[in-house]
Amino acid sequence: MRHRHRHPRGVRSRRQTRPGHWHVRARVERFVEPSLLLLLRERPLHGYELIERLPEVAGEGRVDVGNLYRLLRALEAEGLVSSEWSAELPGPAKRTYELTDEGRRLLDRWAEALRQAQADVQGFLDRYDQDERR
Repeated sequence: MRHRHRHPRGVRSRRQTRPGHWHVRARVERFVEPSLLLLLRERPLHGYELIERLPEVAGEGRVDVGNLYRLLRALEAEGLVSSEWSAELPGPAKRTYELTDEGRRLLDRWAEALRQAQADVQGFLDRYDQDERR
């Protein structure tokens, strides 16, 4: 089987659609993690609720369910979230996830890092706009 690589390794944020035309996707790597932590800071949620609400925060259209549950298990293994089975909800028992104190501290660090990234991006845009006016 022959594999075609559409993009050079590591370049997933841009692609040339045709000569002289580019599709660029500005993205924050691993943005799903802080988005999950933020949603869980608001209130404990089960997996299906997280799947439904994640695009509100992360801005991504479709959430890969398998990746989401792998991330939740990893966050739980690190002590950042906790979970328990809830049989009180309608339907079959669901695992409900909750942010731990350590998860809150990590969310605080994410917010600081994202504020810095926002300042860096704003500096870039300000410089870009200034150069455009010349």
